[in-house]
Amino acid sequence: MALKATIYKASIQVADMDRGHYGDYALTIARHPSETDERMMVRLLAFALFADPALASAKGLCVDDEPDLWQRDLTGAIERWIDVGQPDDKWIRKACGRAREVVVVAYGRALEVWWNGVRSKLERHDNLRVFELGRESSAELGRLAERTMRLQFSIQDGHVLGEQRPRHRVDRAEAAVRGRLALRLAPGRRPVSGAIANTRSVTVARKGSPALSAEVCHENQA
Repeated sequence: MALKATIYKASIQVADMDRGHYGDYALTIARHPSETDERMMVRLLAFALFADPALASAKGLCVDDEPDLWQRDLTGAIERWIDVGQPDDKWIRKACGRAREVVVVAYGRALEVWWNGVRSKLERHDNLRVFELGRESSAELGRLAERTMRLQFSIQDGHVLGEQRPRHRVDRAEAAVRGRLALRLAPGRRPVSGAIANTRSVTVARKGSPALSAEVCHENQA
């Protein structure tokens, strides 16, 4: 008997001052049997970074020709295609031919090896942006997964502050900050930098705890 997806509920508030976008979203997330909490939460982070009423979950791991998230216009044309993990370069190039913009939020072990292997094959695609989420950061994010979640994301000047608000009262010890997340973005819209430039900081805290602050690093590499 095939295993069924596990359903998660997430209520998120997004205040993206960089894009001038503010909204509340009630999301139902189907976690594929082969998907980890870490990957599911990276998907949720990707949604928050590009939140839009038209942005929706696609079939991702279930089928070969859909991303994790996509945004389509009224005609069905794909405006934004978002994948997480370390997709095959052939898959990314195919997506670049189908969508106006393609975003990859990359994370996981041997990330630098993956990037060095696909970089030269992707440079000609000017509708592609590649983000890098550090190994420890994605692992911390995965530990925030709960069957019912309430999260708030504030984005300003490249800083992303995410706060997890528990449904029940917690004591001060439980309310400790769970971790600091650093999201890295290759400069511009082309994957021409090695790995690290224009670091966007992401901080995740539980309600009632002091938020950690992280500086944005603008380090352009040839």
